[in-house]
Amino acid sequence: MAGSRVQVNKVHKSRFASKSSRNIHKVSQKDKSRIAKSDRNATKGARAARLQRCKMLREQKRAALLKEKRASSGSASPPRVILLFPLSASVDLSSLAEDILRLLSAEGARALPSTVASSQYKLRATVLQAPHGDLLSCMEMAKVADLIAFVASATEESSCDYIDSFGSQCLSVFRSLGLPSTAVLIRDLPTELKRRNDAKKICTSSLTSEFPEDCKFYPADTKDDLHKFMWLFKEQRLTTPHWRNQRPYLMAQKVDMVPDDSNPGKCTLLLTGYTRAHSLSVNQLVHVSGAGDFQLHKIEIMKDPIPLNARKERDAMDSDDIQEVQVIRSLDPDPLNQEPLLVENIPDPLAGEQTWPTEAEMAEADNNQKQKRLRKRTLPRGTSEYQAAWIIEDTDEEDSDAEGDDDEEDDGMVLDEGERGFPSQEGTKNPDFEDQASLYLRESDEETENDSMMIEGENLTREQIEDEIKKIKEAHAEDEEYPDEVDTPLDVPARKRFAKYRGLKSFRTSTWDPKESLPPEYARIFAFDNFARTQKHVMAKALEMEQESRDDCVPTGSYARIYIKDVPLDVASKLCVVSSTGPVVLCGLLQHESKMSVLHFSIRKHDSYDAPIKAKEEFIFHVGFRQFVARPIFSTDNINSDKHKMERFLHAGRFSIASVYAPISFPPLPLIVLKGAGGSSAPLVAAVGSLRSIDPDRIILKKIILTGYPQRVSKLKASVRYMFHNPEDVRWFKPVEVWTKCGRRGRVKEPVGTHGVMKCIFNGGLQQHDTVCMSLYKRAYPKWPEHRFPVLNA
Repeated sequence: MAGSRVQVNKVHKSRFASKSSRNIHKVSQKDKSRIAKSDRNATKGARAARLQRCKMLREQKRAALLKEKRASSGSASPPRVILLFPLSASVDLSSLAEDILRLLSAEGARALPSTVASSQYKLRATVLQAPHGDLLSCMEMAKVADLIAFVASATEESSCDYIDSFGSQCLSVFRSLGLPSTAVLIRDLPTELKRRNDAKKICTSSLTSEFPEDCKFYPADTKDDLHKFMWLFKEQRLTTPHWRNQRPYLMAQKVDMVPDDSNPGKCTLLLTGYTRAHSLSVNQLVHVSGAGDFQLHKIEIMKDPIPLNARKERDAMDSDDIQEVQVIRSLDPDPLNQEPLLVENIPDPLAGEQTWPTEAEMAEADNNQKQKRLRKRTLPRGTSEYQAAWIIEDTDEEDSDAEGDDDEEDDGMVLDEGERGFPSQEGTKNPDFEDQASLYLRESDEETENDSMMIEGENLTREQIEDEIKKIKEAHAEDEEYPDEVDTPLDVPARKRFAKYRGLKSFRTSTWDPKESLPPEYARIFAFDNFARTQKHVMAKALEMEQESRDDCVPTGSYARIYIKDVPLDVASKLCVVSSTGPVVLCGLLQHESKMSVLHFSIRKHDSYDAPIKAKEEFIFHVGFRQFVARPIFSTDNINSDKHKMERFLHAGRFSIASVYAPISFPPLPLIVLKGAGGSSAPLVAAVGSLRSIDPDRIILKKIILTGYPQRVSKLKASVRYMFHNPEDVRWFKPVEVWTKCGRRGRVKEPVGTHGVMKCIFNGGLQQHDTVCMSLYKRAYPKWPEHRFPVLNA
């Protein structure tokens, strides 16, 4: 055998194919310098362009910040709203508000109005005092506040006493609404320096976790302390919730009403104050908080009664002087461009497949039916009924039906109907109503409506109210333990009781037409082809109106008097009374925001609310500046499915979707749900959340589970009883799949006997203690509210 070959390491193969191609890439020294110089020039040019672009962005941001600062603290800006909120009932707000107003007002001022202008601080401010215990007033003040100053008392012995239960509840509500700029003022500190610092540290450490990270703590006992706070507040860049900057609003400093002689029962409401956030157009609709949506009669732009650069004697104007301010300009709406107050769609009964007869048509049909029954059909003597059926006349079919109803009761017609629908109701003229009445007492689709109406009734005694509350709590507990399970009634066939339900092969993938069998309320609402595109168009139109500075708009920061027409007299009188204790807020509505549709909110139960929240109960919804009454239904939020399961109760500790009939609003907007406690008690916070979407085609399915129990088990087969009570029901629901709680799936084969027992086949061995279930589904809709807006408490 020859010797092994010696391995020789080959030289690394170059990237050039041959020696001749190696010199192709070489260039001369002159070319090298020229190429390097051009590269350096290109690099220098790119760097210069990048630096120029960064410089331009910095200048734009600086200009935007300067414009924002001038708009918020300049002479043309509205007064800043400072809300003093007590964290406990022991805090004295009146003395603190008086100290702040005296610090801002002129020296030697006699009266102290709530709005003052300070030439020293170059600042105008409105100081509001939140009444402890009045949740509605605190919420309305927090919606318009530029700064919420939480006031704590350092005299409390333990840290848990700095915030009481009402203060904690309001703080959670403020977080849900969106907190503006915040600060904490500490009162009642000791005069000794060491004890003062120790008390401040203890109070600060115990309250830090309750507030945002950028929240500052200030002592507020002496004039020097308040002087330091006001200087920092004056230079502070205020932050406001995003939803507040999307619409113009006005906090009324004066509320008045003028009766309308031409329209009895109506009046013109006058709200006077500073316009904020955006320009308000005289042609757009407005919402008065708690009262409803209205059109404007006119707007008067008035001379600012508290100017910033006025003389010292004008700094402390009395409230009587504000009434005599001068009118600069008056704006009247254009009938061609004014937004119409369109709330509900006018249904056309001939527009769709679902036609609803009018009362006149129903009365005419009843009269025709009575006349047909009175007619006698003339037949030849000796003609049998079988022969008469072949005789063709104009009214042959109708008269034979009438005779059949009267003369053939004993020949099996009623018996056939009884066998198909009501086997145990022979001799009953109209068994539907009796069966339905007995059925509603157990489990029905209108159960939540009846219960809520009974609870809200004013004629119920205390014992009846307690019984209804007990029933609701028992139903809530049963729903948590056995969700969706219902019992098949004994006196009503299941195919009649559950006629509106259907089975689904797969909840996720099975199809369900969103336009099928819609209720009559859907003819009164509005829908969008593409909601996101519509919202983008509306927001762009509002921004364009803001930038154009049109003649029909009131600029931001102007002192104006708003004339609102066609306001009911009782509502206007209540608003005048409410204005003495809390603010009356007016906000401008964007396009389409007065129309009714189906709104979906992401919602969770509030921690302080212990009572069960049932679907279709009446609640007060606070959505941004707006308030309205709604009766929601709750459902899950399935990401990978177009169908969502309805929930009978709003369970604690998780988010659900609340669907309501309500005026359209464009998200994002916060939501606070209030539940009336009854009588003169203040409403309670039931839930919080935010606006998710507007979609009438969102499919919400109510699920029920019919249960049965195995009687005899033989391998894969079993006889199941107590799910149905007659064989016709078994045949009716035979196509629907059945399943067991232990994980078996199967189908119904055939009925056995005459008592509703059925034979089923499963995909595995069935255990004797297992439970056989059948899932049925029906689309659910929210309840239309009886009145749209809450009744204001005088």
